[in-house]
Amino acid sequence: MVFRLISLLLLVTAGAAQAQDRRPSHCIAVANSAPGLEYVQLASFSDPIADEYTVRIRYLDHAMFLIGTQSGLTAVTDYSGYLGQGDFTPDVATMNNAHGTHWTSYPDPDIKHVLQGWPDAEGNAAVHYLDLGDMLVRNVTTDNRRGSGSAGENGNSIFIFEVGGLCIGHMGHLHHEPSAAQYAAMGRLDVTMVAVDGGMTLDQPSVVRVMQRLKSSIIIPMHWFGRLTLEQFIARMEQNFAIQRTGESQIDVSLRNLPSRPTVVVLEPRPISAQDLGAE
Repeated sequence: MVFRLISLLLLVTAGAAQAQDRRPSHCIAVANSAPGLEYVQLASFSDPIADEYTVRIRYLDHAMFLIGTQSGLTAVTDYSGYLGQGDFTPDVATMNNAHGTHWTSYPDPDIKHVLQGWPDAEGNAAVHYLDLGDMLVRNVTTDNRRGSGSAGENGNSIFIFEVGGLCIGHMGHLHHEPSAAQYAAMGRLDVTMVAVDGGMTLDQPSVVRVMQRLKSSIIIPMHWFGRLTLEQFIARMEQNFAIQRTGESQIDVSLRNLPSRPTVVVLEPRPISAQDLGAE
């Protein structure tokens, strides 16, 4: 696994030269962030994004997020097949198969890129490095413990989206603290989505240690099953992290408006509606 992670790091370095249309990210280099995170209340996800280096993040449900760029490129994380109402097809769907709520056997055939986060039929670990111009999607595999749908080595993928100069990491169905090599392969994450249920995934004290190690500017809790587990996680985090309850399901983020202090941003899950797509 260590060899694969080192190889992935080399791919990331080489791929930066090919991404002519994408603002270079600093995933593998720590950068200072600017103060004053600003949230934009939006009528719909389809509203134009004013700044080409701004990324829109929408919490759909469970472990599913919709990530959108100013050019209209979209990706859905831990895609389970149902996004909500209306005719919407993302360009990219990532999946993990620890449980049926994180993947589907029948993805929408119109999705151009469906990225499986677990080993193939021959047992080969998932390796993704998808360069779409203004978005790069790559993965770092971690192991799953026994009892999950994809138990064993490399059973989970942390998917990383490099877009608008930002590094956005979705930790998937994380079952253990990453190794030093896995942290290195992830690099500096500006935004991290992490499961906080504390039972089916990594226990909450361990999640807190991972978040302290990553030092992401924005941490978005997911996979919380209920308010009690969410509040327990927030109580563990509030000593060293700011807490922001937006009351919204989505935010616009750019390098210019990252908070100076690492912040837990609580988003309310809401599937796509016809109104989000601009329908009457």
